Amino acid sequence: MLTTRYVTGAPNWIDLGTPDIEGASSFYGGLFDWRFQPGGPETGGYGLFQLDGRTVAGGMQTGEEQGPPSWTVYFRTPDVDATAKAAEQAHGSVLMQPMDVLDLGRMALLADKAGVPFGLWQPGTTKGLDVVQEPGSLCWLELYTTDVPAAAGFYNATLGLETFAVDFFGGTYTTFNPAGQGEDAMFAGVVDKADDPAEAAGPAYWLPYFEVTDTDATVAKAQELGGTVRMPATHLPDIGRVAKLADPYGARFAVIKSEPAES
Repeated sequence: MLTTRYVTGAPNWIDLGTPDIEGASSFYGGLFDWRFQPGGPETGGYGLFQLDGRTVAGGMQTGEEQGPPSWTVYFRTPDVDATAKAAEQAHGSVLMQPMDVLDLGRMALLADKAGVPFGLWQPGTTKGLDVVQEPGSLCWLELYTTDVPAAAGFYNATLGLETFAVDFFGGTYTTFNPAGQGEDAMFAGVVDKADDPAEAAGPAYWLPYFEVTDTDATVAKAQELGGTVRMPATHLPDIGRVAKLADPYGARFAVIKSEPAES
């Protein structure tokens, strides 16, 4: 599961690129009770989404040249430059070269073999998100891709991620966990997008899940706020009630009311 004990290879940040940061702030504020705190001039317009004073995500206004509206996940690394080189050697690409972000940390933006963007974060004074797993915060990720074994190989070579095969409704569900942390540390699933009707026609991408207290109420609120439903609320036994949504600008995400873990 996701935790704020950010070991190497674990997701430690997520941010939103949107053509309208004020509109997006209104949407996510109404949906998750987030409050957007703009950064100063030195941040280039980048700010923080906060829940009860704790950072749950970052966000900034972006233009068409920076790609479509989307959420980007970042993974912890002790050495951004070395990890970026490892990604290139594994047939990925560097979209934004490593750079320092004030004294907060060092970052880069990459793409995997299937062209899926993701980020790297080498902590400085900012280790990562303040909260995960709680309602209104990141709780899971899914990578929708065109070749599950190839994706597993790429993220292993780049970030050291390990995979487990989990039984899932008569089939198998491939999961990621940081190196050496075991199955209990899994934080994401890897899915062939051709196997999911909601994803088959779109590009490969990382999908963030946010925990909620009531999936159906969240879906209704998202529609009221101008969002769209990509997959209606669906109950998955022993997992929770899930729905896939998009904000008014097209950034895709999912919500889940997780079922309590068995003791």
